[in-house]
Amino acid sequence: MRPIDGPAPRPVPVLRRPIDYTADVAQQPSPTSPTSSNDLPPVGTPYLRGRAQTPILEARNLTKRYRLGSHDVDALRGVSLSVQRGEFVALMGPSGSGKSTLLQLLGGLDRPTDGEVLLDGEVVSHLSDAQATRLRREKTGFVFQFFNLIPLLDVYENVALPFTIAGVDPRHGDAAARIHDVLELVDLLGRERNRPDQLSAGEQQRVALARALVGRPAILLADEPTGNLDYATGGEILDELWRSCDRLGQTIVLVTHDARAAAHADRVLVVGDGRIRDEIVLGRRVNRDARPLIDRLAQLGL
Repeated sequence: MRPIDGPAPRPVPVLRRPIDYTADVAQQPSPTSPTSSNDLPPVGTPYLRGRAQTPILEARNLTKRYRLGSHDVDALRGVSLSVQRGEFVALMGPSGSGKSTLLQLLGGLDRPTDGEVLLDGEVVSHLSDAQATRLRREKTGFVFQFFNLIPLLDVYENVALPFTIAGVDPRHGDAAARIHDVLELVDLLGRERNRPDQLSAGEQQRVALARALVGRPAILLADEPTGNLDYATGGEILDELWRSCDRLGQTIVLVTHDARAAAHADRVLVVGDGRIRDEIVLGRRVNRDARPLIDRLAQLGL
């Protein structure tokens, strides 16, 4: 990212209407008796279009300003976006573009300088610290580049941690059923008694993903979840994220600088210099081919 007070960046074209690459790729069946796509502007993924929905997540004119010495630096400059329930959205951009700052604001981990964030109808940026903590615990799941597992706990205990913190017995009833389901999703059944130091890096990230999903959050926020993994293992984690969205209806916002990772999303928002520079609609695709996205990014000079 260029310094804020450096030369003005080369303008990047912003589309008035997002490019839709879904005409020739596999996608989910259309809803029963959908409204014509000509009647409404594009909203969410292609198979959600024509169905009026209240977004699960909204950002309205977000600005985040930091004070560095005698200068103010704007990490975000008037960002607005919406995410539909069950949608997989990627925030893509180079290091320093503002994408991770945006994710932190969307998840209530930080507060904007101006603007507001709405999660499932609640204005996150107006909540007290205690209220924001409650909302994060009840409505969001987080997966980061670093796994953040507790070394002394085994796989089952790490995944069960949200229930343990809430005072729910994770060995019985619905909690135990949920833990079994997410361990099956990430292919870790049979490894429940292993501690983190007995797992590969990819397996540890799968544990972190299962822990984030077990509470059935309204939205899963993933910040470079494959950043510490090799190519093949990273691809497996991305496939598991995609399956959680496709099979379970999990809403996901993924931050990445990697086109291959972003290609798993239904829709890609290209972030640069603290703004959303472009929107690329890919749709829910079985093959997750990155070429349409790479071609569009090349047109943008990225």
